[in-house]
Amino acid sequence: MKKLAMIGCGGIGGYHLNHFLQFDDIELAGFCDIIPERAEDFVKKAGSGKAYTDFREMYDEVKPDMIFICVPPTEHGDIEFEAIKRGIPFFAEKPVALDLDLARRIRDEVEKAGLITAVGFQCRYSNLVGPNKQFINDKQIVFVDATRFGGVPGTPWFKVKSLSGGQIVEQTIHQYDIIRYVFDEPEMVFTLGARGFITEIEGYDTDDVSATVVKFRSGALAAISTGLYATSGDAFDSKIVFSARDARAELRILRDLKLYGYGDRPAEEDKKEEKEGFVIKNDGGFADSGSGEIVYKDEGKAGIMCDRTFIDAVLTGDGSRIRSPYADAVKSLEFTLACNKSMETGQPVMINFDK
Repeated sequence: MKKLAMIGCGGIGGYHLNHFLQFDDIELAGFCDIIPERAEDFVKKAGSGKAYTDFREMYDEVKPDMIFICVPPTEHGDIEFEAIKRGIPFFAEKPVALDLDLARRIRDEVEKAGLITAVGFQCRYSNLVGPNKQFINDKQIVFVDATRFGGVPGTPWFKVKSLSGGQIVEQTIHQYDIIRYVFDEPEMVFTLGARGFITEIEGYDTDDVSATVVKFRSGALAAISTGLYATSGDAFDSKIVFSARDARAELRILRDLKLYGYGDRPAEEDKKEEKEGFVIKNDGGFADSGSGEIVYKDEGKAGIMCDRTFIDAVLTGDGSRIRSPYADAVKSLEFTLACNKSMETGQPVMINFDK
């Protein structure tokens, strides 16, 4: 049985641990955190393994077959390089770094070692991705309008931009990444940010709101807006709209996908069960609202599928089904860091993924 170890036993680590507890073909062998009590708590929850505060000591003793790296953005680097040196496949949480040169060095060493890797862009594993890609393949997308608005997370380092990268890099990177995955690669970004609206949080030092214009290689444009100022769900509706000349797709990540002016509405005989307009059909869900709208519902399996796909890749030695290997995740990091650079300089920033 292959041994799995974790580095970082905070909130996102717990998210992954809950998935691991559903698997019976791996051994949860080691848990590392700079706060001993957190690592010990994970050992208790797992019912196996040993707690560590030094990841090298854990590597030496446990000799894991795979590791999950769930640390803050500034803590990447030595953990990955040591894993690469020892030939240990790894899964890293996003963002994979705040320094693009560091991420590229890790990427290059991974490639030299031929190592299986994955990054936590679980939204790529949603059942909404298939119909979203099909819509984009069938339609010429002219404009993308993406938004993500919420409040300030309680994690202490998040509110300091030098530690988190800001909302674009730490949170909204999911939106940037899924746009890349289902649509197109960016060519240029121009971003403006604003502060001064959030005054009630001590030690807060990041952007309250930002707006980015993107030009894609296809020639299409996007507007991506994100903010931390919201105190209520009534403040804004977060979604991604892919607009064609005669149709649109509205994606609410890990929630639903609505298609307008596209495809056939479900025939009456195809409806197996209907509740408040929701139709269950085959292995997916969609709703006929009476207005020509088709709605696909997220099945809630993306996170566990993301983890399971990496583990299966390590067990079989075949990483071809991993949807976000490390090298590709570096591109999403570059996309978001370009926005930060544009904010700092007040100038458009060209993106070159060939470096």
